[in-house]
Amino acid sequence: MLVIDFHLHVTTTDEYNEWFLDWMRRVHGERGLAHLQTVLASPEGLLQFMDEQGIDYVVALAETNTMVTGVSTNDRVAEFCRASERLIPFANINPYVTFNQVAELEKCVKELGIKGIKLYPTYQHFYPNDSKLFPIYERAQELNIPVMIHTGSSVFPGSLMKYGDPLFLDEIAVFFPQLKVIQSHAGRGFWYDRAFFLAGLHENVYMDITGLPPQSLLKYFPDLERNADKVIFGSDWPGIIDIKKNIAAILELPISKPTKEKILGRTAAALLGIEKGEK
Repeated sequence: MLVIDFHLHVTTTDEYNEWFLDWMRRVHGERGLAHLQTVLASPEGLLQFMDEQGIDYVVALAETNTMVTGVSTNDRVAEFCRASERLIPFANINPYVTFNQVAELEKCVKELGIKGIKLYPTYQHFYPNDSKLFPIYERAQELNIPVMIHTGSSVFPGSLMKYGDPLFLDEIAVFFPQLKVIQSHAGRGFWYDRAFFLAGLHENVYMDITGLPPQSLLKYFPDLERNADKVIFGSDWPGIIDIKKNIAAILELPISKPTKEKILGRTAAALLGIEKGEK
């Protein structure tokens, strides 16, 4: 079964803010922090980790979250991912940091080989349906690359939930009907129902289940199979250390095998232009 982790951070320990490293120590201990350092010491280290966890591809995320987690630039992530086609780089565009956002997006796609972008409204404090961002969405639609947008809660200091309401993505989906929009974390906490409804309402809207306990998916989304084509697996590593365990939990859910295949890889492969079985 094809497995794609659509949400993995490759920010290294020297790029994270000190408080985040303290959080990692509290949650995962020094062993977890050392594990992060080992895996991201080289692309080969991440590829080995992927093989151990049973993952075929990962979407590797850049971030410019100076106020919250840290900074891993688009250039650095793109360079890291050049080692293998199994490493798929996604850029971040912070509207408060990047002056010419469309130019940055074009550079990322045409020069760096970026395959999509991730926006962090709750970390960077902006509303995703702000019309100032529309040129980004328009150009991403023209370039045929997906846009991931953080929705829902975050445990990190400095994160503001008011920017994470999935309802803001309704406007984006309507105005840019060919743009593939992924609701990261599926409205985690407050807005599971909204995220699920939007994914069913709009042909171009998806949701990733990153950061959600897989064994609780049917509690959050009782009609999960109704949106089988719109649900995407992601780990949020290194927040989650044991990805293999989460994959196993999805495989144990009382849902059909085709639905499991779509969640774990087939839908993501279609969004990323990966042929099934290609590796």
